[in-house]
Amino acid sequence: MRTLKQRAIALLARREHSRAELVRRLASPQASRGEVDGVLDELESAGLLSDARFSVALVHQKQATHGRRAIAHALREKGVDAAQAADALGALDVDDERSRAKAVWSRRFGEPPRDDRDKARQIRFLIARGFPGGIAFDVVRDACDRLDDERAT
Repeated sequence: MRTLKQRAIALLARREHSRAELVRRLASPQASRGEVDGVLDELESAGLLSDARFSVALVHQKQATHGRRAIAHALREKGVDAAQAADALGALDVDDERSRAKAVWSRRFGEPPRDDRDKARQIRFLIARGFPGGIAFDVVRDACDRLDDERAT
């Protein structure tokens, strides 16, 4: 059977993990919390485990498909410290939120809503992806306006 350290390294070899994630994954009746913390301290000092690096990786992974609010929530769920989460989220350009929402909308829908029900569905989708309601509404409204402009010409 593999040691606690070998299990932790095997998990980190697949992808970055937060410290809190590894604590949950390595917890077992055979290993005390102190043993797990000792192994994780050792991995941190060796540079193999880093919540800051994990945060940056998670932000990079989700930035193309999720809004700032959803990414912040994912970081909290993974047990990342609020200060490190704020640092990682600082890389996201607030002005870019609208263009990312537009790109997500285009990939998912690509065409303006057919009716008010469809419009509400598209707005809810963007909000569920963590984009602010105002931005979600603007993106869908802009799509409707473009359609109206095309019909007018």
